[in-house]
Amino acid sequence: MITIICTIALLLIAIILLGVKVLFIRGSKFPSGHIHNNAALRSRNINCVSAHDNKK
Repeated sequence: MITIICTIALLLIAIILLGVKVLFIRGSKFPSGHIHNNAALRSRNINCVSAHDNKK
């Protein structure tokens, strides 16, 4: 039982730490995980494969 409580506590702490900026700063949002929003990938001409599928 102590293992389950510790696991839940660690998960809650991780979720809170990941969302500190979003939770406490007005107007902020989670960063985009999409390839087209990543400048480093765009500079290397790496694109999402679904973007190529839509250009038929």
